[in-house]
Amino acid sequence: MNIGILGAGSIARQMAYTISKMDNAINYAIASRDYKKSQKFAKEFRVIKAYGSYEEMIKDPEVELVYIATPHSLHYEHAKLCLNNGKHVLCEKAFTINEKQAEELFEIAKEKNLFITEAIWTRYMPMRKTLDDILESDVIGELHSLTANLGYRINNVPRLVDPNLAGGSLLDVGVYTLNFASMVFGNNIKDISSTVIKTDTGVDAQNSITLYYENNRMAILHSTMMSRTDRRGIIYGSKGYIEVENINNCEGIKIYSLDGNLIDEYKTPKQITGYEYEVEASIKAIKNGELECIEMPHSETLIIMRLMDKLRNNWGIKYPFEE
Repeated sequence: MNIGILGAGSIARQMAYTISKMDNAINYAIASRDYKKSQKFAKEFRVIKAYGSYEEMIKDPEVELVYIATPHSLHYEHAKLCLNNGKHVLCEKAFTINEKQAEELFEIAKEKNLFITEAIWTRYMPMRKTLDDILESDVIGELHSLTANLGYRINNVPRLVDPNLAGGSLLDVGVYTLNFASMVFGNNIKDISSTVIKTDTGVDAQNSITLYYENNRMAILHSTMMSRTDRRGIIYGSKGYIEVENINNCEGIKIYSLDGNLIDEYKTPKQITGYEYEVEASIKAIKNGELECIEMPHSETLIIMRLMDKLRNNWGIKYPFEE
């Protein structure tokens, strides 16, 4: 399948490298507002066509699937551009800046019979299925709580502190902690409490979130763009606990008994970068005539967007361009 990459930043480079190593995807096109940047990108990753505008690439009839790798604030605009020009879409997380934008994109895609999905890679990786199987095995018994954290020292990245680009730690890294909790405990949340520390520009620098579930489980989550954290997720049960090393890109899973002895260990299979799984899932869905991925259905994206809207509302964070 011919892939067009919209945006030529660091995550686009990761995707282009990934596609260059895949058998069922082709680095067909790259679009940047800077044509020289596109040309350089195309040469480095052997992309067939380079474009100096997003609109030009979108109108290329040979582009089948567009991967959107622009800042959060532009996802809605660019995904809408793709859909209105008949292109299937794989859009980076956070999918949009709020639930309303996500709902509108899904409605447009449905009307036009086009595929669209959120590229939150943790939902597509094989280790997600491994974790599901472990939880179903009852090896740690009845589940009670989990903790998850994700943090990087990235507060020096201009877009992450800019409200006009939907900056802040929640949409960039906190989205992974929320998805981790959702994948483990589901979405029957009865209450949320949280605290936040903001940057001088008014976006969230770091936060602590506690989710309370209908079945008396709780998830304690932390995300930050001020420091590098250990990135671990730990699930606690009546017979022991599970440790997931790096909830952002699982590096392994360990199971411990109540007394802390290692019971079992699962290694992450060899992969290109981890991005290949969302591309493969998208290609499979499109070829099957499906409008969403079973790994990350539209309903799940909307739930996470709704959670982040509620958190930002509680924190008094509203982006300048939001209605």
